Amino acid sequence: MRCPSISFHKQNNMLFIKSFMILLLSCMTIRINLCFSSNYSSLKTLSIDGHFTFDDVHHAAKDFGNRFQLLPFAVLHPRSVSDIATTIKHIWQMGPHSQLTVAARGHGHSLQGQAQAHRGVVINMGSLQGPKMHVHSGNYSYVDVSGGELWINILHESLKYGLAPKSWTDYLHLTVGGTLSNAGISGQAFRYGPQISNVYQLEVVTGKGEVVNCSENQNGDLFHSVLGGLGQFGIITRARISLEPAPDMVKWIKVLYSDFTTFTRDQELLIYAESTFDYIEGFVIINRTGLLNNWRSSFNPQDPVQASQFESDGRTLFCLELAKYFNTDKTDTINEEVMKLLSQLRYIPSTLFLSEVSYIEFLDRVHVSEIKLWSKGVWEVPHPWLNLLVPKSKIHNFAEEVFGSILTDTSNGPILIYPVKKSKWDNRTSAVIPEEDIFYLVAFLSSAVPSSTGTDGLEHILNQNRRILEFCGTARLGFKQYLPHYTTQEEWQAHFGPQWEVFVQRKSAYDPLAILAPGQRIFQKAIPFS
Repeated sequence: MRCPSISFHKQNNMLFIKSFMILLLSCMTIRINLCFSSNYSSLKTLSIDGHFTFDDVHHAAKDFGNRFQLLPFAVLHPRSVSDIATTIKHIWQMGPHSQLTVAARGHGHSLQGQAQAHRGVVINMGSLQGPKMHVHSGNYSYVDVSGGELWINILHESLKYGLAPKSWTDYLHLTVGGTLSNAGISGQAFRYGPQISNVYQLEVVTGKGEVVNCSENQNGDLFHSVLGGLGQFGIITRARISLEPAPDMVKWIKVLYSDFTTFTRDQELLIYAESTFDYIEGFVIINRTGLLNNWRSSFNPQDPVQASQFESDGRTLFCLELAKYFNTDKTDTINEEVMKLLSQLRYIPSTLFLSEVSYIEFLDRVHVSEIKLWSKGVWEVPHPWLNLLVPKSKIHNFAEEVFGSILTDTSNGPILIYPVKKSKWDNRTSAVIPEEDIFYLVAFLSSAVPSSTGTDGLEHILNQNRRILEFCGTARLGFKQYLPHYTTQEEWQAHFGPQWEVFVQRKSAYDPLAILAPGQRIFQKAIPFS
């Protein structure tokens, strides 16, 4: 006789649970809507020179990595630094319970959503107006630029004065604020260090909305915090970049090696030599045939007959790419210097390929490839890139396992590998590098074919990346990620190692509510640092 009663109670309980869940979800929806309404109203009341957009925000949820798409609540299009400071100060004053965060977005070349702010505010740095780019020539040459300025524009402007920045990235259509928030590395880094080692002064908007001018001698802790700081301590709104006399032309050279030890020995020989090349980078080529034919459109073989007889036979090969800068009145001298330098190297003789191009053509070389990929519709694809800094003492262990076992081809994109000197980096910045005096940048610059389930598909490349990282961890190589990406604070703490405590202290000082750069996933707003 109790069965109907028990069944009745169960039905009542289920009805109560369903009702409670509906009520809870309704309350959450109302709260979110109220929160959105409150955020909308408060941002609309701000007195700024630029403007917010609240509807057309999808472009701010995309980046070059093309894997993460997090919609912001609003996009700020600032006309002045004051617009940025006013917005951040307003969000700071709203307190820890506001959901709003802020991300600065330059040209959208982040790989893992680092410049995105889910339900926050994305600042379109390209809209920032202010003092025009100013080049100062003399013994102390520099250029003052906006944080949203592209490096390619800086090159064009500084060349009008016969000057150019000392350190570059391989791709110049990136913003100053973006590269300085990471490090900025290319084949010149062995000589001048990364771009963050070539900055005299910054203007920064902190996580409290304060506009601060800083340099090594003025507000030095903030200056070094922001450089390589992954956007965690402030938004770079202006920078003073060191310049040097610019050359006219470049001798551009490529040679091949079949032995990794010889390849690295020559790279290390060159970066230590007093007289050497101005740019040194290496590439790994796995399971490629017809390799030299791909170069002949822009490079001429030193010995055409020998080059035509070279067969890669699918071997793993290592390409050394070199550049020597010169002015046109020194052509004869530079030819002698180049041949003298090459005579010290042990590359495969038949694979010496040379080209002579203008300085600007050399520096903007990657953009040429970009245009070709755009025309083929294969630029806006997922880019699951992996960039590592590997100590010199472990690079052969790394190469043996990764290039000999984990990777089977390089059809998905280039693999860069070249040495950098620790002495050219400033250990006061936030950038994290290995402990050894020499370490190698190893960059796996893969492009995934959408919907592919083969070796060129996204899942296959991500699996390769995981295997590489697992090997590096298991083998205790002492590596660090460049352009790092982690999902937990514990992983970030391991990444920073002994520098973690300083990093947290700086965060507490300059962005205590964790408003800035939420896409890095280092700190979460309203959760205490640990």
